[in-house]
Amino acid sequence: MSVPRPVQRRRGRPLRRPKYLYAARGYDHEVYRDKVHRFQIPPHLARRGTGHGSGLGMYRWVVEGAIALLHWSRRLRIRWEIRDDIHHAFVTLGRIVICWRRLRTALCRA
Repeated sequence: MSVPRPVQRRRGRPLRRPKYLYAARGYDHEVYRDKVHRFQIPPHLARRGTGHGSGLGMYRWVVEGAIALLHWSRRLRIRWEIRDDIHHAFVTLGRIVICWRRLRTALCRA
């Protein structure tokens, strides 16, 4: 009697499937809706022809907000440094300033 072999899985991280898909009006087309439905993901696409603030605009992306906060710093808005390590240091300093401002306002309110 032969022993069954264990099920072989793909190596690496398991693929995570998002629960929903949020997208802007530019993706409001049946082609995109069908592609998303094939993966069994319910799309939340803003409809063309509706006014702004019709519901989908309530969800803001954290990354976009963080990049906007980093662009407050004139030094990071346009990259002047040629070396990557110097630019990375300025980005780190920008993130520190953002965290400090948020902590300061949170402590002042408390």
